[in-house]
Amino acid sequence: MSSFLVNVLPKAHTYARSKCSIYGVNCMKAYSTNWEPKEPIVRTKTIPGPKSAELKSQLSAVQSTGTVQFFADYEKSTGNYIFDVDGNALLDVYTQISSVPLGYNHPRLLNIFKDENNLKTLINRPALGVFPGKEWPDKLNSILLNIAPKGLNKITTMMCGSCSNENAFKSIFLWYQTKIRGEKGFTAEEMNSCMINMPPGAPNLSILSFKGAFHGRTLGALSTTHSKYIHKIDVPSFDWPIASFPQYKYPLEDNVAENKKEDEKCLSEVQSLIEEYKKKDKPVAGVIVEPIQSEGGDNEASPAFFRALQKICKSNGVALLIDEVQTGGGSTGKFWCHEHFNLEYPPDVVTFSKKLQLGGYFHNDDFAPKEPYRIFNTWMGDPGKVILLEEILKVIKDEKLMANVEAAGKVLKQGLLNLESEFPQLLNSTRGRGTFLAVNCSNSKVRDSIVSTLRLNGIQTGGCGEVSIRFRPALIFKEAHANIVLDRFRNVLRSL
Repeated sequence: MSSFLVNVLPKAHTYARSKCSIYGVNCMKAYSTNWEPKEPIVRTKTIPGPKSAELKSQLSAVQSTGTVQFFADYEKSTGNYIFDVDGNALLDVYTQISSVPLGYNHPRLLNIFKDENNLKTLINRPALGVFPGKEWPDKLNSILLNIAPKGLNKITTMMCGSCSNENAFKSIFLWYQTKIRGEKGFTAEEMNSCMINMPPGAPNLSILSFKGAFHGRTLGALSTTHSKYIHKIDVPSFDWPIASFPQYKYPLEDNVAENKKEDEKCLSEVQSLIEEYKKKDKPVAGVIVEPIQSEGGDNEASPAFFRALQKICKSNGVALLIDEVQTGGGSTGKFWCHEHFNLEYPPDVVTFSKKLQLGGYFHNDDFAPKEPYRIFNTWMGDPGKVILLEEILKVIKDEKLMANVEAAGKVLKQGLLNLESEFPQLLNSTRGRGTFLAVNCSNSKVRDSIVSTLRLNGIQTGGCGEVSIRFRPALIFKEAHANIVLDRFRNVLRSL
């Protein structure tokens, strides 16, 4: 059966696409995951297999390949399954580091660029800051601002998560200096000193971040990234404050008092660092935080923590930037993870990328620079990606994928909790929201062994932090997929 599926799936996949184009929208709306293999298919004794190994050897001649796990066949990949070049079909609960909202080769996305106008938008990629297309204002209003976090009425589009955070920092610094300067223009001293990287034109401002955070690998964002030394070593960093992020004990319901003290300790540290850096003449202009620290280990903080953090920011005149690059797009059960926190005010800035296909950040009028070219680059995003996002959002609504996330997430999370009870010597601290989940292993060696053995059993997942396995399935991941993952996870744990 497995060999048969491998041989016929590409043809069946093409046929199903053509049938959808013949029979129209109703067929495409009914699409869920019915083109997929019934289960994972593993044909090689190792992953990467021999064809992947050969391609890796070819690539290594021109590019670093230390992070390459295998080479994918994206023509064959479908739904929740990623195929590799050796014919393995892996149930993908990692989805390109949480970046594939509708799985692979969703028919409604395959049809997007059959439209001639959409195709022209794709190939005539504009420098949006100076030559936007005539449809750009409508696209921003009808698509991106339609999903804006409540209370934020402006958007700045970018390419990726790192450059979104990088330029969000700039917007925060401009906002902070504008508060100090008022309506006065730039002084000659400011204009001259900034050209040689000196105050007052290049002020000594800072962004407060948290231990375990990941906000990108570009130079400014890297100064707020603290998840792994390999990202940072040998690269100069700004002297910016770093606060402790809550480290909870699980299960949460059994450790309420202790975890509340952890919140209080970390929040006190934030306040102290803001005061300390003000005395150092490096005042904190903004605080950046992930709703769930992803790369750093899927570390959670309570809604109460985030509400108190916002109060600290407000009382100190500091902007709150919530980095939703990985959490945004629906996998936590809400489109924006910070919606779970019932904040008293909207965040000042919210950055995004990954599932939204392009990068950028939402903000209000206060964070929009008054002068041109202050926040600027050639592309300023990509209208072709916005066209994809438009259809993705329609599919999420038509297929009720937010409800699907909740249903599938309950099965997956309860299953992980059950495995934790069954194998307490190997697993602990199951946590997360929706299908955005993680579980800790007893040590890093066990975690790495589980991740690699799961792959050989047809499940593609990923590690984070020192000992965690993270789950980042597509929004089309269903309860049946969760049961496949759990069954194979149990088999792997038994083998250990």
